[in-house]
Amino acid sequence: MHNTNQLLVSPPFDLYELTLFRLVADLGSFTRAAEQAGLTQSAMTRQIRGMEERLGVPLFERTTRHVGLTRAGRLLQAKSAGIVESTNALFVELQETFHQTPPTLRVGVARSIGLAYLPGYFFAFHRQHPEVQLQVMQRTSHEIVAAVECGDLEAGLVCPPAPLPRSLQVTHRFADEFVAIVPPHLTDLPDLQKVVELEKLPGQRWLMIERESCTGIRLNEWLKAQGWRTEPAMELDSFDVIVNLVSLGLGASLVPHRVLPLYQQRRVVRRLGIQPRFSRELAVVIRRNRRPAEPLRAFVASVLF
Repeated sequence: MHNTNQLLVSPPFDLYELTLFRLVADLGSFTRAAEQAGLTQSAMTRQIRGMEERLGVPLFERTTRHVGLTRAGRLLQAKSAGIVESTNALFVELQETFHQTPPTLRVGVARSIGLAYLPGYFFAFHRQHPEVQLQVMQRTSHEIVAAVECGDLEAGLVCPPAPLPRSLQVTHRFADEFVAIVPPHLTDLPDLQKVVELEKLPGQRWLMIERESCTGIRLNEWLKAQGWRTEPAMELDSFDVIVNLVSLGLGASLVPHRVLPLYQQRRVVRRLGIQPRFSRELAVVIRRNRRPAEPLRAFVASVLF
């Protein structure tokens, strides 16, 4: 009873503040957490400092380059996961049961996966479950993994970072092979869909996926292993944008072959297989040790590979 009275008299934080704390802890950055929460960095900082003052202990160790958890912060992170998760589940159940709101499934799709993937992911699911509302967020793979871990999303379609947090599990994996694309007007290259060695592509300006992304890290490691080094003229976070820039003659690129079906009718780029081959892994990630709700199970079963 004493604990209950203490919470009534001077609560150290509310669920909103606890969720913000977990967002900073998961992302390791006040700036990125503020962006995801729709707050300014100063507002996020004030919220966390207010929690620390009321608790009487620091939760984060802050330096100019790093934000880490203190021992108290690690304890709060470990013990609060179930609180946030069960509260979210209760809120959804109350809404669906008593307000007759349609069930909602929140999923994240990594920006680097490309728009050509989305119809296949959602078409079969929508036909089987038209009553379920889908909320789709496009972010980086790191941001989506963090959002799934803290319960803001039920599932993520990502190029999974290594290592994956222990609180998450992969339900599906598949390989996504890359090809080279060049502007359609080039005439001194092999025929369409022939295989070409990268070093034989003559003096192209390269447009690449950003090197800090999960896909960019793997692609650059592979290029380095092949002894092929080039400084890209431009880095972007979307393969769809890259394809359109290549079609305008701004350079060449390496892209997943599944990005290209949207553009096949117009033939805006020339496609070339590459030797040796490169592929990335894509995966569906969900939280571990929790029985998925029916909409999530149905969605995962409907993902088209």
